[in-house]
Amino acid sequence: MTEESNPQNVQSEDIPNPVPEKDEDKITIKKSSYNNILKALVVTIAVAAFFSGYGLGTMDNSSLTNEAIAKFLNQAEQRALPTQQSVPVQTPVIMVSLDDDPVKGNPDAPVTIIEFSDFQCPFCSRFYTQTLPLIEKDYIDTGKVKLVYRDLPIDAIHPNARSAHIAAECADEQGKFWEYHDILFNNQRQWQGLGSVDFDNTLKEYAGQLGLQTASFDSCMKSPDISEEINDDLLDAAKYGATGTPTFFIGNEKDGYVKITGAQAYSTFQRIIDDQLS
Repeated sequence: MTEESNPQNVQSEDIPNPVPEKDEDKITIKKSSYNNILKALVVTIAVAAFFSGYGLGTMDNSSLTNEAIAKFLNQAEQRALPTQQSVPVQTPVIMVSLDDDPVKGNPDAPVTIIEFSDFQCPFCSRFYTQTLPLIEKDYIDTGKVKLVYRDLPIDAIHPNARSAHIAAECADEQGKFWEYHDILFNNQRQWQGLGSVDFDNTLKEYAGQLGLQTASFDSCMKSPDISEEINDDLLDAAKYGATGTPTFFIGNEKDGYVKITGAQAYSTFQRIIDDQLS
């Protein structure tokens, strides 16, 4: 499995990194220079072997003419170049846990999409409105794919995200996660700029619209266990290399997962899913 690149026109919300990387110990080499160094190294080794072969072999050292050496170097270079080009870059298979997070679709589906998302992220909303309906129609509703939603609220830039995720987890406690998930994304523009008091009241209103038991919902919103569940997802996201939202892992527990980042087009998901179903 390989990691999918993120095209320039595909955007995601990156997790701020408070610790800048130090460049003082890094050495940057251009790709062309690296190839030349590698080629020179191969040729040097070949030459050493050439001289060693002549010195230890039955041929006389007087046979080492400039023409012979030039011919050998040319052959060594031609052999080295195809070898360098034909060696594929191996990317380790990404193994990702489903944890016990909400699942949409057939639990036994051969392909799983694990989404690390932020309810306040505009690019997560774009995936929800533009791409998810097509994935549901073609793959989830047909039993080929299941979707697992995991929490990745970016607190540093989305002040209302964590409360939204807690509320969705509390809705899940009453079997209404996906309904609450939809309400949050459908109304993202309305609640994303609210102050804490107004937003808390709005979250309760959404719960009421879904017929959730009010006292249980209010109690759950204050539960440290729910907050810990979200923190566990954050730690897992970091472990799996999710540096922004949305981040998706597509695959299964047996073969591993392909990682893609950003609100990519449906065709990107379609290509990966079809490849894994074949």
